[in-house]
Amino acid sequence: MIVDKLIGFFSNDMAIDLGTANTVVSVRGKGIIINEPSVVAIQTEKHGKDRILAVGQEAKQMIGKTPLNIKAVRPMQDGVIADFEMTERMIRYFIEKAHSRKSFIRPRVIICIPYGITQVEKKAVEESAMSAGAREVFLVEEPMAAAIGAGIDVSGPSGFIIVDIGGGTTEIGVTSLGGLVLCRSIKVGGDKIDKAIIEHVRQNYNLFIGERVAENIKIEIGAAIKLETELKMQVKGRDNSGLLSTIEFGSEGVRTAIKEPLREIASAVKSVLENMPPDLASDIVDNGVIVTGGGALIRGLDKYLADIIKLPVKIADEPLLSVAYGTSQVLEQPELLKLISNN
Repeated sequence: MIVDKLIGFFSNDMAIDLGTANTVVSVRGKGIIINEPSVVAIQTEKHGKDRILAVGQEAKQMIGKTPLNIKAVRPMQDGVIADFEMTERMIRYFIEKAHSRKSFIRPRVIICIPYGITQVEKKAVEESAMSAGAREVFLVEEPMAAAIGAGIDVSGPSGFIIVDIGGGTTEIGVTSLGGLVLCRSIKVGGDKIDKAIIEHVRQNYNLFIGERVAENIKIEIGAAIKLETELKMQVKGRDNSGLLSTIEFGSEGVRTAIKEPLREIASAVKSVLENMPPDLASDIVDNGVIVTGGGALIRGLDKYLADIIKLPVKIADEPLLSVAYGTSQVLEQPELLKLISNN
């Protein structure tokens, strides 16, 4: 017991929100210290051997621009590990970057996982972290972390519904008494919204754009509802003849483009509400729905959802970091970890 306390004192324990789009790392006592894209750039050398060229922000800037011997990959797809080796390397990079080189004790690591992933996938996450230098690994489900980060008292008897729209998945969870009473995960998130924008621009403007341009469109002028004043921007890409071209694209175009992925998210929220235990339903009417994740930043999303589900909808403060804030709090409160840990 004393040895454990001493180890805990000297170890830089950390929490990792291992997202499809971004990885956020918190260290106990320091808060969030890393927030970078979940991207790895690999260079293939002679004899077919791979070498990591860059991780995070630097690697993301290479997407769509790399020569033939370099590729930028996203090891996480739809909220789960798509490339085990690259995920392990990415986690190792973030652990080494966050962990004090002076410390000789390996850190304990809390990792957020999507709700409903298989035991095999959970094992893959644990093994990646252990191989990357963790001493001990705890798994926490994303909807629970998002709820904590949004300021919800998850240990109390009152029911809350959280909608976390991430890069690869949207997680809808009902929390009460330290657990998830009801939860649903769908493979619709920021990536699918970006793809819908790419397809809409191709079909309607005969213009080919990449992932980074689509994401920028979503951030700059993305809207779920008709805005009082339409937002517009210049979009550059390649046309059918292979020539470079520029178009003017507006928020109404984005609204049309992303209708289907937003409809899928709204439908999943309705499905969870329809299956709600009656005793919790009255809590949800009082507390409303709280939205977190990068998707929450789409203009008018709260009004869009409220019109469909007929309940108050609130966007969390700093929704992009709700899961990270939640894992950071769990890191600082051992009793909370014991209550909600998925291990």
